[in-house]
Amino acid sequence: MTNIRHTPVAPTRTQLLASGGEIGAHRHDDHQIVYAGRGVLVVITSAGSWVAPATRAIWVPADTVHAHQAHGELELHLVGLPATDNPLDLDAPTVLAVGPLLRELIIAYTRTPDDDSPERTRLRAVLLDQLQASPQEPLHLPVSASPPLRALCEILQADPADNRTLAELGRQVGASERTLSRLFRSDLGMTFPQWRTQLRLQHALVLLAEKQPVTAVAHRCGWSSASAFIEVFRRTFGHTPGSHPTG
Repeated sequence: MTNIRHTPVAPTRTQLLASGGEIGAHRHDDHQIVYAGRGVLVVITSAGSWVAPATRAIWVPADTVHAHQAHGELELHLVGLPATDNPLDLDAPTVLAVGPLLRELIIAYTRTPDDDSPERTRLRAVLLDQLQASPQEPLHLPVSASPPLRALCEILQADPADNRTLAELGRQVGASERTLSRLFRSDLGMTFPQWRTQLRLQHALVLLAEKQPVTAVAHRCGWSSASAFIEVFRRTFGHTPGSHPTG
């Protein structure tokens, strides 16, 4: 990432972004919780991307260079926390589940950022308690520095519906299936099928935020049928794509 802005204090505020809008690469000396009350948010770092619909938030540790992308009309809620205050003990970006109570706490806290009242202090304490209890979600799409693996990932990111096998893709990028399989595990910490499923789910969230029909999303993301897509989506997010909450 180039032209990185340094904003020492991570802001606490609510911000609206149009679909397709971006906040360029920047970093804070503070930690930050990033939540999309409406729309789908993608956070990008040099290590990969994290996606969060309205049922998820993203923890961004202090000094992490990151950028934001909006899909659908995005209502962005930002909560800054001092670098000394890490209730989650996390040193890498992480997607967290957001239940109804935590959602309302984040929204209320970010709508009155200049309020120093005792009530707000108590609100913050409850918010952090709820955050600590939030399950972590495997919605990270990592990237590799290995040229053949990076080339393969870029091919599938350009067309998630590409159904070629690892061996077939390997012939295009000049690497054997065995080498690529080893690189997926060593560099990305997951198998090729796991990575491709993560990619497709991220792409599906973006398309759903853009109001694409479920059947079209399934086809564009490479599932053999809408029912197969719905089942994977339900297992991952706990609800069907037809009831996907975008705010």
